[in-house]
Amino acid sequence: MSVINGNSSKPELRAHFKEMREGLSLDYRRSMDYEIESRLLCSEFYSDADIIFTYVSEEFEPDTLGIIHSAFANGKKVAVPKCGDKGEMEFYLIKSINDLEKGKFGILEPVEGKCKKAIPTEKSLCVVPALSFDAQGYRLGRGGGYYDRFLKDFKGKSAGLCYHSFLRLSLPKDAFDVAVDIIVTENFLREVKA
Repeated sequence: MSVINGNSSKPELRAHFKEMREGLSLDYRRSMDYEIESRLLCSEFYSDADIIFTYVSEEFEPDTLGIIHSAFANGKKVAVPKCGDKGEMEFYLIKSINDLEKGKFGILEPVEGKCKKAIPTEKSLCVVPALSFDAQGYRLGRGGGYYDRFLKDFKGKSAGLCYHSFLRLSLPKDAFDVAVDIIVTENFLREVKA
């Protein structure tokens, strides 16, 4: 297993957390995903939201399909990101999982021309992926900066989903990094940014 210390770089940390993720059993991940989903869905941040902006999870990421299906069932709008060629990311409203197809990086994205662009409101909730979060809500992502650019002007609340053992007290930060408002793990939901 890779070794990390207080001076580890972002690439070293990414390799470490990817290795950790791949070491988790499917049953263990499912039980943690259920707890994370339940904590988010029972929160005021979710119940107060009009639009849920969320990634579509891949293998080894905290699962978001249950959140997406629950949002549909609760009459909420659901928006999913599409990544552009110049590092930009825009969210589009979907009406079902059938509105998605494999896009950039092999990730499920809204079908071009079928979905309308989503306009965030102050009552929107953005569910944010990461390999790790720290105590201040800063994230270690894949390194593209897509979410940092999107969250910079996002007026709603942002919730980072993370397995508890992947949290760190502090992560390396760059000037353009944007912290999330809430961290959700299988053990807690905590507001980190007032």
